[in-house]
Amino acid sequence: MTADGPSPNPTNIRRGILWMILASVLFATMNASAKYLYKTYPIAEVVWARYFFHSVLLVILLRHRLVPAMRTRKLGLQIARSILLFLTSACFFAGLYFIPLAESSAIMFTAPILVTVLSAPLLGEHVGTRRWAGAAVGFIGALIITRPGFGVLQMPALLPFAAACCYAAYQILTRSISSSDGPMTTFAYAGLVGVIATSAALPLFWITPDAAGWFFMALVGLLGGAGHFLVIKGLAAAPASIASPFGYAILIWVTLYGYFIFGDFPDPWTIVGALLIVAGGLYIFRRERNTRTSRTPLP
Repeated sequence: MTADGPSPNPTNIRRGILWMILASVLFATMNASAKYLYKTYPIAEVVWARYFFHSVLLVILLRHRLVPAMRTRKLGLQIARSILLFLTSACFFAGLYFIPLAESSAIMFTAPILVTVLSAPLLGEHVGTRRWAGAAVGFIGALIITRPGFGVLQMPALLPFAAACCYAAYQILTRSISSSDGPMTTFAYAGLVGVIATSAALPLFWITPDAAGWFFMALVGLLGGAGHFLVIKGLAAAPASIASPFGYAILIWVTLYGYFIFGDFPDPWTIVGALLIVAGGLYIFRRERNTRTSRTPLP
């Protein structure tokens, strides 16, 4: 047995890890494309494109299975967590407008740490001292990146942190209803709720894209949707405690994109902070895996 259920065979584990790494490449490319679009188009229009073309991919993938995928016994919670995922994208994309890719992505990775912090009061889960220590290390990393009190922290740096908070709340809701709805239901609601939310205000900020604009907008949405689909496949093939940490590979790709496309490279303090966030997150993943295996509370 693994921490997440019956032991998958090694081929499935390798496949799950590969899906997660590919998803990190797609998400990094999506973020770089969104940042490129900000030179010409409003943030809100880019967020709309993210969900509109996500929905296009959704229809292509599910086709006749779309209606069954929308069936849920907890409609309110599905809409609530889809709104949280939409707010995650909106805050993160807005942060990309102001700060470099690597810094935004590193701060976003406080989400798994926030899940640990919130799981105690919201889900009643036992969080032992070692997982609290992992969370503390991650937050120290976030403070090193933003450096409040040293003239570095600006309001835009709070946007990816707000995105991380929204995503952590989204994951908490996902845990609470995972027994009643499958991952494809989440995938379906995420795209449709996002496109409805943004389309309502579309006339207020619309700038008609040229051919290149349409290409990159479609790229943002299709890559985002495909990335989430690969995460679903990755977690279906391998235990979350094994596959999820490979999502941190996105920090490699966004650093490369930031340097070669936008001329940004993280300063030494940002690198140190990012490493601490990753270390804290990986330690929490490891402790959760050990806890589920032993089925005893963490010390």
